[in-house]
Formats: sequence, structure tokens, C-alpha cells
Amino acid sequence: MIKQNIRYILLFVFSVLVQTLIFDRIYLSNYFTVLIYMLFILLLPVDTNKYIVLVYAFFLGLSVDVFNSTQGIHASAIVLLAFIRPYVLRFFAPRDDYDDNKCPSVKNYGLIWFLKYAGSLILIHHFYLFFIEFFSFAHFFQTLLRIFLSSAISLFFVTLSHFLFVRE
Repeated sequence: MIKQNIRYILLFVFSVLVQTLIFDRIYLSNYFTVLIYMLFILLLPVDTNKYIVLVYAFFLGLSVDVFNSTQGIHASAIVLLAFIRPYVLRFFAPRDDYDDNKCPSVKNYGLIWFLKYAGSLILIHHFYLFFIEFFSFAHFFQTLLRIFLSSAISLFFVTLSHFLFVRE
């Protein structure tokens, strides 16, 4: 139990530091924004209390907001992701349901399942984040393009990070 808690603390710190020190400093274009910090919430065990997940998400988003001076945008977006997570997990539940205390990983449920699960949550997160960031529908189709391109590249890096650093 202690080993698992230490692993999740390190995953939290890794998510924040990699996002703020690496991916926030990379400028690919106006249409690509790599957001990897949601990896921590995506990989929490399935049976984690939903209120605890909301608290973790708030502090995760707040940490990213403090480093980026973004005034709560990331905190609200990741809390939305954490709120919707149980419904997405229920929607993509395997036929024999989830095992207790297992994290939603490629090893436990397969690559296709993980891509559907993470991809849908990342898309919802990005949709909310970018429309709150611009706070306008004036450039609706440009924002939509940015959402889809950023979601695709974020899903790629979340999956890559999952393969590189998660051993469950």
C-alpha cells in the first residue's frame, strides 16, 4: 500500500514537472498544445473514491496554474475531467467489469480500450479548456481544429509516457 502511494505521489510530481518544465516550453505551432498533466488522473485506480479524485484533480490543475499563471483554467478543466471520469469508465467497462484496485492501463485492459478511454477524456478536457481560454465563438472552426490536433498529440504523448513510465 505504501509503495503504491509513493508511486502515485511520484506520478503527480512527474505530471506537473513534465508539463510545466518541458511541454509548456515547446512551441510547435498555434494549433498544437501538448498537455500531459492529466496522466495522473487517467491512471488512478478505477475504484478510487470520486470525491478524492476531484480533490487530486483540483490540486493538480492548481499546480499547473501556479507555474503558468493561468488563473484557474487548468484547475477547472481537470476537475471537469475528474468529474466525467466515472461515467467514461462505466461507458467503456469490460464485460466482466473492472477489478478492484487496478489502474486503467494498457496492460490491464488493452491498448484499444486505453486509447478510447484516454482519448475521450482528453477530448472533453481540451474542448472545455480551449473554449474557456478563448471565451469566444468568433473563431469556432479554428478553435475546433486546435482542439482536435492538440487532443491527438496529447493522446500520443500520454500513451507514450504511459508506456515509458508506468509498469503496471
